[in-house]
Amino acid sequence: MSKESIGCEISIQNIWKIFGNNNKEALDAIQNKNISKQEALEKFNSVIGVSDVSFDVKPGEIFCVMGLSGSGKSTLVRHINRLLEPTSGKILIDGQDVMQLEKEKLQDFRNKKIGMVFQNFALMPHRSVIDNIAMPLEIRGINKNKRYDQANKILNIVELQGWGNKYAHELSGGMQQRVGLARALAADPEVLLMDEPFSALDPLIRRQLQSEFIKLSKQMKKTTVFITHDLDEAVKVGHRIAIMRDGKVIQVGTPEQIVTKPADEYVEDFVKGISRLKVVEAKSIMQPIDKFIKDNGQLPKDIIRMKQNDILSKLIEQSVSKNSSIIITDDNNKDQGIITQKELLKSAVEGQDE
Repeated sequence: MSKESIGCEISIQNIWKIFGNNNKEALDAIQNKNISKQEALEKFNSVIGVSDVSFDVKPGEIFCVMGLSGSGKSTLVRHINRLLEPTSGKILIDGQDVMQLEKEKLQDFRNKKIGMVFQNFALMPHRSVIDNIAMPLEIRGINKNKRYDQANKILNIVELQGWGNKYAHELSGGMQQRVGLARALAADPEVLLMDEPFSALDPLIRRQLQSEFIKLSKQMKKTTVFITHDLDEAVKVGHRIAIMRDGKVIQVGTPEQIVTKPADEYVEDFVKGISRLKVVEAKSIMQPIDKFIKDNGQLPKDIIRMKQNDILSKLIEQSVSKNSSIIITDDNNKDQGIITQKELLKSAVEGQDE
């Protein structure tokens, strides 16, 4: 498996999903007569699952789609590999229109380009762990020795060495989910679709797998669409987040943007429980070094340096332990700005309820 390749781009363009036999008529009325969700149900016996959703996912990005039950997030992700057919709209993966693929090409596309991890593990109980992991390669027609060799490599990556000959019922829930992830990775897909993969697990196991998935993602660089109903999980895992409600995407942004600049009252209410300490980054609160020197005459003598993407909690921890302001540097260790202890305190308390 190549560790150098970076996953491909996904483009979701004006996707609608209307459930019901009169979905085309319902869609026409929604778009041209502006009827409501309730009217679509009453007049056409149709349910709006996804409503005019558009966004792009960057190569190698973990893009979280989150919302409450019934928001349309799981319906949406199933359109990307056409487990569901959209009523209208386009889905492009690496520039290829998935909607235009005929049956055989679609099956080949799913097998080679996309891996999917489900909430319920979906392991074959009569197959061993190694056979479950190797199944996508078996479908592809790869001989037994090669697919076992590949499956064993993935087994090591997900830290299940020595468990290859066991069966699903002999594994804990967390271990079963690792097998599900390993199976999705075995065929080296460019895209991972993860539908609430950790939500059935105990909180401790869930946090461990979240952390391991983040490390694994940095190594594998797969383009990932990650479905969750848990904002804490989305903030921890995602590079960017899309928040859905009633089939619509309400806001797309980084965790920091979602928490500090919610698009409406719904999003604001959603993010109330998330601490700014987890999401605000150094580059957002630093001030120019030249301005600081102009206002203060010189830099403090004892000063520490930290990175522009370090989050507020880490900045505060280091500043307190060293009793120092902080110079912020970029990835090339070039000085970009400064944050004083006063600014750290101000940033920590902003946005909190009085």
